[in-house]
Amino acid sequence: MTEKDAQTPPGQSETIETGVNPPGEPGRSRPDGAWQVFLIFLQLGCTSFGGPVAHIGYFREAFVRQRRWLSDSVYADLVALCQFLPGPASSQVGMALGLMRAGWMGALAAWVGFTAPSAIALTLFALGVAHWGEATRGVVDGLKLVAVAVVMQAFWGMAKSLCPDRIRVSLMAAAAVCMLVSGQVWMQLVVIGVAAVIGWRVIVLPESAADGVTVAAPVGLKTGVMLLVVFTLLLFLLPLLSVLTDSPSLDRITAFYRAGSLVFGGGHVVLPLLQTEVVVTGWVSADEFLAGYGAAQAIPGPLFTLAAYLGALAGGFSHPVVGAAAATLAIFLPAFLLVAGAFPLWLRLRASPAARAALAGINAAVVGLLLAAAYDPVWTSAVYSATDAAIVLLAFVALLHWRIAPWLVVLAGAASLAVMRLFA
Repeated sequence: MTEKDAQTPPGQSETIETGVNPPGEPGRSRPDGAWQVFLIFLQLGCTSFGGPVAHIGYFREAFVRQRRWLSDSVYADLVALCQFLPGPASSQVGMALGLMRAGWMGALAAWVGFTAPSAIALTLFALGVAHWGEATRGVVDGLKLVAVAVVMQAFWGMAKSLCPDRIRVSLMAAAAVCMLVSGQVWMQLVVIGVAAVIGWRVIVLPESAADGVTVAAPVGLKTGVMLLVVFTLLLFLLPLLSVLTDSPSLDRITAFYRAGSLVFGGGHVVLPLLQTEVVVTGWVSADEFLAGYGAAQAIPGPLFTLAAYLGALAGGFSHPVVGAAAATLAIFLPAFLLVAGAFPLWLRLRASPAARAALAGINAAVVGLLLAAAYDPVWTSAVYSATDAAIVLLAFVALLHWRIAPWLVVLAGAASLAVMRLFA
């Protein structure tokens, strides 16, 4: 039972709404407006290193543990939903959190705040203003080590909350083993689907097992269906319009929209699609593509903002900055249409006892996926020595037991390894 659950009497529920909750009620907090959502996500966009798995850990720390906007189970349900959808999973989780908290403007504020820092940095890199060299290598490696600790902390907390019995611990372990042995992105969908069936058939939840949270959002079923229809129409109509108009700018927009629509797993999985769209077509050279990928690795935020760099170099627009903005909007638009369109269906699933049992199995599998990702690629791409492991351990203890703010741990981890590399 979480601290939040402990504050809600049995048989009662807490409502997380997009409007303002009545003040003065125990266990209830007033939702923040879109501006505060933007500021929180802007801070996360400036400090969330380590890729989509680490981002999910940062989000959990910020919104489940610190601000208690939602429970662990609701958060895990959101993560599972976004794992099912094409697009950048961590960005979609952020959009959903903003949507739940402050409506449509909240979703926009969350996306802009989380995306803008890395998109601006990569646009500047494309223009030749920013230079990433060996001087920053120690800082980047330190940030990656702290990201390992963040993922470990997220796994630890979610496992305690979402895997309370042998069945769910076994599902968690099986999911981790499947991902570690397979290493294929499509295995995530298989694992989540199988876990849903096992949860539905095997897991028995007492009435009190419901998290007691009723989630409300300004997305009706008709609106959700309309958004999904818009997503599908754009996927098929943009290529047709591009051919009919012979517009270079529409060619680029179509390519980035297609890349954002067809990739499952997000993050590094989008790279082959982007390479096909911009390198094979000759819009960007292979060397330029790799240079942008290297720069994207060195900054916080979603890897999908590599589109800003590529859009600035791909031509077809009146100015590189216009190209960067158009490419960024095009690659993230499918993510927004899908997560907002699926939201009302997700809400209805959460209200069903059978669906809650299936979601309990899915949540356990999500924890297992997080455990597998904590090893590969997070641990394997960051920890190369006993010193690296020591820094990870210290950061983990600082986050979990000392309760030091994540941004302070991020700065300390980056600075410590940078100084060690400088005097090595």
